Formats: sequence, structure tokens, C-alpha cells
Amino acid sequence: MSGSSLLAELIEALRCLPGVGGKSAQRMAFHLLERERERGLRLASALEQAMQRIGRCNQCRNFSEHPLCSLCANTSRDRQVLCVVESPTDLAAIEQATGFRGQYFVLMGRLSPLDGLGPEELGLAQLAQRLGEGEIEEMIIATNPTVEGEATAHYLAQLARAGGVRPTRLAHGVPLGGELEYVDRSTLAHAFGGRQALD
Repeated sequence: MSGSSLLAELIEALRCLPGVGGKSAQRMAFHLLERERERGLRLASALEQAMQRIGRCNQCRNFSEHPLCSLCANTSRDRQVLCVVESPTDLAAIEQATGFRGQYFVLMGRLSPLDGLGPEELGLAQLAQRLGEGEIEEMIIATNPTVEGEATAHYLAQLARAGGVRPTRLAHGVPLGGELEYVDRSTLAHAFGGRQALD
């Protein structure tokens, strides 16, 4: 590689993206410089604007340019049901795949003492205050089915009960269209243990 410090700096900057190593970053940098300079400038401008202007919604903690995000500002959404998710990507997945019309709370992580993520980092005091206001009747816990996600779900359920709110948990188990012989053991055991009566 040439001795350009600007090129090295660009490649190193691109490595901050998830899944991008040295070779991928180099390929991206070369592509932008060889063929996409105008789009590269637009990308740089969009990144700068986003980093400076996007913060968190005061109510749900999702990414927002305004004090309230568009979901929290929408008065037609059901304010009695609150869905708690780990990340903005989880919120987007629920919005795209379901007809959920309630409110959200985004933890921006899950309880993980080894990673330095405790109740303060997840905004759980803010969530407890929101639950104590008396408007929410059900809290849907939509954390991922990992060890940390399950520990977080347990903590959230206790928080909901303390606030007089009914906690519910997303169902986990056999995927729609899946065949039992191909489902891993822990998923099948979880689905079997959480079986429901048919009406």
C-alpha cells in the first residue's frame, strides 16, 4: 500500500463498522476513491450530520433527531401496552413484521456485568418511573433468547410487577415452517416446556 496517511486513516476509520476487517476496509476505501467520489462525499456529509444531530428519544430511548421520536409522538398508538426491546434494530423488526400499535422502550443493550452493562446503562430507572405512572397495563418483554437476554427478561418482569404492570414475554420455540428433526435441542426443549393449550 502507498504511504498516504489520509488513505491509511480512511481505511482505519472504515474498520469501525461491524464485520469490516482490514481487507474489506481497504476494498471499500479504494472503491470510493476510484469510482464513487461524489457518493463518498455524500456519505461523509450524512455521517457527520447523523453523528451531530441524532440523539435518543426522551421517552423510549430510540434514535431520534427530536426530543420525541415519531412513534412516541404518534397519539394514535396504544399507550397501555409497552414493548421493551434490546436495540433499535429489534424495534424496527417488530414494526415491520407485526401489527403492534403500542409504545416501546429501547434498552440499548442487555444486562451484562462482564461488559459493564447494568441497570443504569439500560435506563431501567427511567423505565420504572414510566411503569409507575399508571398508564401502562401490559409490558411485553422482547429481549433475545440468550443467557443475558433471559436474565434481563427476569429483571424486567420483576420491575413490571413492582410497578403494578402485567409482564408478558415473547414466545420462543419452533419456527413457522420448521421441521422438528432440524430444530436444535435447546430450542425444542424451550418450545416443549412452553407449550400452550389449543382452544
